[in-house]
Amino acid sequence: MSSSSSDFSFPSSSAHALAAYGWDEDWEAAFAPYAERGLLPGRVIRVDRGSCDLVVTEEGVIRADTTYVTPHDPLRVICTGDWAAVDAPGGDPRYVRDYLPRRTSFVRSTSSKRSEGQILAANVDHAVIAVSLAAELDLGRVERFLALGWESGAQPVVVLTKADLVPDAASLGHLVQDVETAAPGVPVLPVSAARGDGVDVLAAVVSGGTSVLLGQSGAGKSTLANALAGADVMDVQAVRDVDGKGRHTTTTRNLIPLPGGGVLIDTPGLRGVGLWDAGSGVGQVFAEIEELAGGCRFQDCAHVAEPGCAVLAALEDGTLHERRLDSYRKLLRENQRIVAKTDARVRAEMRREWRRRGAEGKAAMEAKRGRLR
Repeated sequence: MSSSSSDFSFPSSSAHALAAYGWDEDWEAAFAPYAERGLLPGRVIRVDRGSCDLVVTEEGVIRADTTYVTPHDPLRVICTGDWAAVDAPGGDPRYVRDYLPRRTSFVRSTSSKRSEGQILAANVDHAVIAVSLAAELDLGRVERFLALGWESGAQPVVVLTKADLVPDAASLGHLVQDVETAAPGVPVLPVSAARGDGVDVLAAVVSGGTSVLLGQSGAGKSTLANALAGADVMDVQAVRDVDGKGRHTTTTRNLIPLPGGGVLIDTPGLRGVGLWDAGSGVGQVFAEIEELAGGCRFQDCAHVAEPGCAVLAALEDGTLHERRLDSYRKLLRENQRIVAKTDARVRAEMRREWRRRGAEGKAAMEAKRGRLR
């Protein structure tokens, strides 16, 4: 079945029809100035070039022109999940005039070589990260998704899809434990959309608001979206046997109403998941390392070879795994590079740090030569 929003059924004829999509008293208060201008509220369910689909009170789904909400800043363009102020009926075309300030936003870097972010979804309560058990677990990738999820302001949830492909319950339990170690404070749910296992648990989690479904191609996101929606609202294609990867079944971000309550934003498969100013998100993913760092002798400890480093001490006694520390360092470095591309102050701090470390290294070498003379 086609994934076009016109195939979805939306409530209408009620003054509170948008409540099913997250509309509340706070949104209504924020919209008051637009209501005074005769504009109508609508939730963006799909964005195409130059236009978008919105669900609007009493009208169901309408099409509107996005000319006025397409600035040069890619982080300020209207996106799926936004609450928009749209023209009343009568004009052709009808325009989206503005959108309400976002409560949360899921943003990634489009490329590690460019200082440009891309907003994937707005006003999200849960970031559902789909990880396929049909392929070998990549915990580093899970941690990367989690950092973006925490940074967005949403609550991350990891869903281990295709759990029916794991041969026994003991093996599945070990996989869940591995992911839980990489995802402190995050629910980890094994699910088989094909058999229906665990779908009810996930449906209960996402019933309380807006959720965005994220993951690589082939992670089973479209199948999972269909299972949650109780209908074939998204096309599903087979995964390639040669590498376990899938095609980009979903090519746009669609907002789908769920029968158990809440709405789901399905996204295209993400081959690249670059961080975008996600420092606090990285800190939450690696909360145990951040806590250990508080016990280091030096506040600016880099956890490399400094005396009195609590992080290295935990590494030596086995409390902290080396893979976790390596992943933490990698994501911090990447995030710092991304931030430095757009923040002159951060670039200056990085240069000072490089000079400081260079001077310390030079002093250490001179001291070593002095001892050897």
